[in-house]
Amino acid sequence: MEKGDLDNSTLPTEFILLEIGNVPSLQAPLFLLSLIIYLVTIVGNILVVVVVVADQHLHTPMYFFLGNLSSLETCYCSTILPRLLATFLTGDRTISARGCMAQFYFFALFATSECYLLAMMSYDRYLAICQSLIYASLMTWKASLQLAAASWLVGFLISAVVTSLLSHSSFCGPKEIDHFFCDFIPLLELTCGDTTVVTLLAFILSVLDTVFPFLLTLASYMCIITAILRIPSSVGKQKAFSTCSSHLTIVSVFYGTFIIVYLLPRTPQLKQLNKVFSFFYTVLTPLVNPLIYSLQNREVTEALRKVLRELWPSPRAQSIAVPGC
Repeated sequence: MEKGDLDNSTLPTEFILLEIGNVPSLQAPLFLLSLIIYLVTIVGNILVVVVVVADQHLHTPMYFFLGNLSSLETCYCSTILPRLLATFLTGDRTISARGCMAQFYFFALFATSECYLLAMMSYDRYLAICQSLIYASLMTWKASLQLAAASWLVGFLISAVVTSLLSHSSFCGPKEIDHFFCDFIPLLELTCGDTTVVTLLAFILSVLDTVFPFLLTLASYMCIITAILRIPSSVGKQKAFSTCSSHLTIVSVFYGTFIIVYLLPRTPQLKQLNKVFSFFYTVLTPLVNPLIYSLQNREVTEALRKVLRELWPSPRAQSIAVPGC
């Protein structure tokens, strides 16, 4: 880059995140709440990854996707919550321009990858339930790796394109970002000049990374529900519906809040609610996904108990083992 390009740079040196308001009396409770949420999210998702890797019985495509999801969730919430925790602790709401762009890039990468990974997971369940006779020949380890890699690759490409366009935009006016992290629309509102091309391209990419995987996920679950309705046993039908409904609820909340935030018009009323909607897909879903997708699963809970017993054997088991030595 030439020296003149550096002098004419339109990217400010720092931004100010408005968070959820500057109320000193709430900083300590919000810090403790956010810290608990972050620790529970990290521990829960890492446990799922460890269990899936450690237990040979879980080396199947379904649990491979679950391990990928938990890895994504760990990275995903780590782009948002640590910075938020630092703000609550120190009161410093500034973030450097490069740090802001880096946060947005990794957020977009992990969020887009998760959108497509959830679609791949629903497709895997569709094949397992509706095409059970040929499932093993269709969902091979090679196919599983390709689908997971495709999810990460799409996230990388879309986030790289949008971040590049945004970082080369001209920023003017206030440097205050009306959000608790560096997101696309709040940053775009700070730009000046003609943003038609950036806005149009971002809208197209938002449709590709949100609406398209959501429709694929919805179609898969509709086929799954149709198959469940054909189950003759009422007990089996109720059990299948219980699992399917919890998965579909989380998926609907995740995709639904994404669509509201990124695709609907920015009315003043909706703008005020966007932080709440963003909370759902940045904080709530990473927190509850290990419970909904994994820890409610009997095979996962049994494998978790087995791993925990190997790591921390009970005193009774140790006393029984001693005489046999």
